Amino acid sequence: MTVQQMFLADCRARLAFDLLANTWNSVVVWALRDGPSRPGRLRERIGGISPKVLTETLRRLEFNGLVRRSAHPGSPPRVEYELTPLGRTLLEPIEAFGGWAFEHGDEVMAAQERAEATAGRGHDG
Repeated sequence: MTVQQMFLADCRARLAFDLLANTWNSVVVWALRDGPSRPGRLRERIGGISPKVLTETLRRLEFNGLVRRSAHPGSPPRVEYELTPLGRTLLEPIEAFGGWAFEHGDEVMAAQERAEATAGRGHDG
């Protein structure tokens, strides 16, 4: 099986793409790159994420072994999240993808604007 066929047929490749396809997964992983953080601090660092979506994302990342949740007793009790060693392996691909977006984002947005303008004129393509 060639690498090209693996991307189409291999469930592991699809798993990786699914993990990065969810915008918040990559954003939360990136926000945790400097060490453990409490949910409130993560929300401040990320911006634009609701408490519910952050909680769902953290649970999904924990389920996939990318994030570790640590509960600390006290009054009030506090919770912190940190990347696992497996989660840290995603930092390089996320950084590379972010670099691509920084370099080519204007081109993508221009293509979207052209497509919207064409659609507004009633052309099929």
